[in-house]
Amino acid sequence: MLSRPFYEALPYSYIAIGTCCLLLLEQTLVQILAVVVYILGSRVYALRSANRRTDPKKRRKRGRIPSYLYEHIPSLCLLGSILLTKLDLKAAPIFALICCSYGIYLFVLRASYRKHQIVASEFR
Repeated sequence: MLSRPFYEALPYSYIAIGTCCLLLLEQTLVQILAVVVYILGSRVYALRSANRRTDPKKRRKRGRIPSYLYEHIPSLCLLGSILLTKLDLKAAPIFALICCSYGIYLFVLRASYRKHQIVASEFR
């Protein structure tokens, strides 16, 4: 069994390893594997996040996007911004910054939704 600090850091380390490999290495196979590692880190993060939700399922809104894709939108925005930095276009850094900002915004927003408190009734 893994220790708690190591276990909690795994999805972030997968995402960091994938990001570093994408930015630093140029081989095609390495970049494909880096995207796979990044997506697997995103998947682990999404599974943990969904498991730690405390709000009742009845109160959750259903959207048009399937939940398995919806949970990955922030990390896909960040992945898109990383891939945009690899392009040799003049406008690529601007689009990468916009995409990165939106991905971080969604991560922060969803993190605040995952901290629901169960209210204990005072009158018993």
